[in-house]
Amino acid sequence: MIDPIVSSLKIASSGLSAQSTRLRVVSENIANVNTTGETAGADPYQRKTVTFGAELDRMIGADLVKVSQVGRDDSPYVVEHDPGNPAANADGYVKMPNVNMLVEMADMREANRSYEANLQVVKQARELINMTIDLLRS
Repeated sequence: MIDPIVSSLKIASSGLSAQSTRLRVVSENIANVNTTGETAGADPYQRKTVTFGAELDRMIGADLVKVSQVGRDDSPYVVEHDPGNPAANADGYVKMPNVNMLVEMADMREANRSYEANLQVVKQARELINMTIDLLRS
């Protein structure tokens, strides 16, 4: 069994990695909020989603978080009337991405808070290790 403080560091670092992947996917969705298909009637950008899973680390005896899948959201596309758009069909309608900015902003805020919480665990564990080293020096 590994030291509990070192275990905390490993668990928090897995959370940092998972949340940074989530932030990357959210930023990709936001960047493509207006990306239509290249030709008339073509499908636009499809929103990506992140699914987390637990992975047992036998060495520390704890579950670590991992990104189990980066998938695609199958919700329907938004259709807008824009006859001047090169991606418009014969009736002048354009398929827009299924990205909802409110959902993305909420997801970004939640990922940011989770990242900060894991970062705080790392800082606290580091401080405890330094205190232990100082105590052993005395």
